[in-house]
Amino acid sequence: MHILLLEGARPSWRPRRVEEKFYFTYKSQGDLEDAATSSYLQGCGRGLMKSKEHLKAFDDEINAFLDNMFGPRDSRVRGWFMLDSYLPTFVLTVLYLLSIWLGNRFMKSRPALSLRGLLTFYNLGITLLSAYMLAELILSSWEGGYNLQCQDLTSAGEADIRVARVLWWYYFSKLIEFLDTIFFVLRKKTSQITFLHVYHHASMFNIWWCVLNWIPCGQSFFGPTLNSFIHILMYSYYGLSVFPSMHKYLWWKRYLTQAQLVQFVLTITHTLSAVVRPCGFPFGCLIFQSSYMLTLVILFLNFYVQTYRKKPMKKDTDAPPAGKEVKNGFSKVYFTATNGAINKKAQ
Repeated sequence: MHILLLEGARPSWRPRRVEEKFYFTYKSQGDLEDAATSSYLQGCGRGLMKSKEHLKAFDDEINAFLDNMFGPRDSRVRGWFMLDSYLPTFVLTVLYLLSIWLGNRFMKSRPALSLRGLLTFYNLGITLLSAYMLAELILSSWEGGYNLQCQDLTSAGEADIRVARVLWWYYFSKLIEFLDTIFFVLRKKTSQITFLHVYHHASMFNIWWCVLNWIPCGQSFFGPTLNSFIHILMYSYYGLSVFPSMHKYLWWKRYLTQAQLVQFVLTITHTLSAVVRPCGFPFGCLIFQSSYMLTLVILFLNFYVQTYRKKPMKKDTDAPPAGKEVKNGFSKVYFTATNGAINKKAQ
């Protein structure tokens, strides 16, 4: 096949005519297939580019909506991992919810997994991370001279930045703790995947994305400080519960439940104290946090009545039979069950 191309005169050059012949020869059917594949890939590439453009436009609309709702974001956290766009947090939450549904369907006809080694490593990791956050929050708030009753967002200078860095890890830890539920699914502990469990895990991750973008320090430090302390106790308990030989030493289960209730009460009290004596911390954020914590209190009290009031329990000092898996009776937030620990089932 011969193709004759004529190059026309260019405006800035002396007109001339050039005739050139280009020869295109397809040597085999394979060349035709390669050309078709190349054309297909180019089409896919254009499709991906359009999809990326649509995704970016959607992301821009979401972020613009949030900016209009909450106002300007805190410039000190601009560029921090996963904070500039809400889309990653939202997508990961949707994947978390889908993994529960799909995981339960997948495991329905399969045997439960033990995961003892993995759970030991996981519980140790969360315990160490919680210890770091607790120590760093105490030191940074002390350095900044934080007022326990009400602390604004800017007066502590560099100490505020230090607090914000720790709270970013607190936000990211909520993503890690999605594994609590995944372990339930893989171990076929579907009775432990309650509304309260999923509600708390999914909501905390999204709420703390907002906290980090608009109120990443100041009054926001108190709740994570208490929660980090509770998590040290909780995940230590979970880790020890994996080993049957340690069961006889785990008599302090009921005190963990009580500590969780105290945490709720103290957090709500601390939040409302800034309403009574304002210091410039956003009023709407204080009301939202108090309302959210109130929902947890209601759900937790319902669990507490269902578990401890209606069902008599054996003494905590009774050790379960060696090698037999049983439940904690409470979870990370409300202690309905461990993320894979072995404990004593309510009788």
